[in-house]
Amino acid sequence: MSFRLRVLALVMLVAVTATAATAWLTLRQASDQLTQSVAADRTQVEEVTARLKEYGQRQGTWEGVSELVWDLAKGIGQRIHVVSESGGEVIVDTDHLRGRASRPLGTARAIVDPRPMLSLPSRTRDKVQVTVKEIAAYRSGMLFAACLTRHRVDVVVSEDTYGVPLFDVDPRHGPLDENTRVDCRRQATEPERDPREDVIRASVCAGAHVESLSPCLAQAFTDRISDIAPVPVRVSLGARDDPPPVLAAAPVLAAAAAVAVLAIGVTALLSRRVLRPIGTLTAASQRLGEGDLRGRVPVSGNDELAELARSFNRMADSLQRGEERQRRLIADVAHELRTPLANLRGYLEALKDGVVAPDADLFASLHEEAVLQQRIVDDLQELALAEAGTLAYHRGEVDLADLLETCRTAHFAVAEAAGVRLTMEAEAVRVVADPDRLRQVIGNLVTNALRATSPGGSVTLSATRSGDTALLRVTDTGVGIDAAALPYVFDRFWRADSARGRRTGGSGLGLAIVRQIVTDHDGQISVTSEVGVGTTFTITLPASAVIS
Repeated sequence: MSFRLRVLALVMLVAVTATAATAWLTLRQASDQLTQSVAADRTQVEEVTARLKEYGQRQGTWEGVSELVWDLAKGIGQRIHVVSESGGEVIVDTDHLRGRASRPLGTARAIVDPRPMLSLPSRTRDKVQVTVKEIAAYRSGMLFAACLTRHRVDVVVSEDTYGVPLFDVDPRHGPLDENTRVDCRRQATEPERDPREDVIRASVCAGAHVESLSPCLAQAFTDRISDIAPVPVRVSLGARDDPPPVLAAAPVLAAAAAVAVLAIGVTALLSRRVLRPIGTLTAASQRLGEGDLRGRVPVSGNDELAELARSFNRMADSLQRGEERQRRLIADVAHELRTPLANLRGYLEALKDGVVAPDADLFASLHEEAVLQQRIVDDLQELALAEAGTLAYHRGEVDLADLLETCRTAHFAVAEAAGVRLTMEAEAVRVVADPDRLRQVIGNLVTNALRATSPGGSVTLSATRSGDTALLRVTDTGVGIDAAALPYVFDRFWRADSARGRRTGGSGLGLAIVRQIVTDHDGQISVTSEVGVGTTFTITLPASAVIS
């Protein structure tokens, strides 16, 4: 079975199984929920009772509550029956509003008591007097609010310090007309009522224990406002003869089938999308295996396939660069060996034919040329070992001051003969390195510096420490290197002066070997130069810890 079919079959199986299981679970859970929802949900009961309590506290009467109850019944989808708790008087029944006979009440019931509770903080002084004032204030406000409600004026409610509502006209209504204002203010005054009865009822609590005083006064407050406050009501939701809703299986099964079809279609599209870049990668890898290193694959997105495509492109780039380096190396080696080998061949053929007389100077020259060719081959082999990571290193603690002194001593005679001053400036810095390879690096740099420096100039060797880094510098006052040539200093067969031959300019591999040795020691090498001023090569290596 192809990869496409395997993926498609797997995803289809998962999709169909998941869809079937989801549909079954949904059907079962929905049936359970619908069976249990014969009575109203507790959340709906709390919502209805909260809205009714807010209405009673704000309006001061149950008059006009039918509109609110009707809206609540439509919102929850159930019948609402509101009756006074004490007398059993029906205040509103949505069955009556719908024009149908009242049905048996449902089992979801709750009590709504809109009367406020007086809250007297412990720090309140003269609690009896406060209670009397709050009774009068609430009665007046409640009568005022009830009057406003009968006149279809909206009321806003706030609470005072003791939790007793304060009533006022809703600012959105605008100013009251004179008749309404006079009527409601008159009803709020209760001219026939004797306030001394409030004092007598509250004074009954004066002899109570301090801990029982506040509850006693709160009950007195409730008793004295009950005749004008909206009466507590009992709210019932639903009806016992409502048939339990039945969940239809057809829509669920249809939805499950639609989900399954959609999953299969999406899976097919995804499989095509997944396989298209894989096919592109396969074709590109086949071309790469046949030797075509120029092929690349397009990359889009940031998923795993995009990362795979980027990795393939990086691999192809690396292979192409390696191939180009190999071709350049072969061309450079052929170029370097062609002329001297042609010269050797010419002289040997001339000696064979008797055209040139053999003498000691000729043999010495031929021997020197052969030695130079051997040096090129040896340098190439060493560079190849270094780049392959197989060059042998024998690491140990190395004192850079001692190392530079050894190099200065080894090149002192050559410098003196060239009329160049060779000096050293070194701090006590130690590194972990192969001392022979470091001497090879410094020796190569010193040799190049002496070649580039005219008589009367100087070459300076220095070693310093900067934090955890050791710095080695070889500075000369020679002819310098052109800025355009600096990026190519460490390339194979590069020479500062293309006119210099191998006898005076070296094999052209020394700096490439130097860079590889420094890199193998976890270091870096850089060069700065100015034509006519001089050149500085800087080597950075990890310094050993300072032992105090």
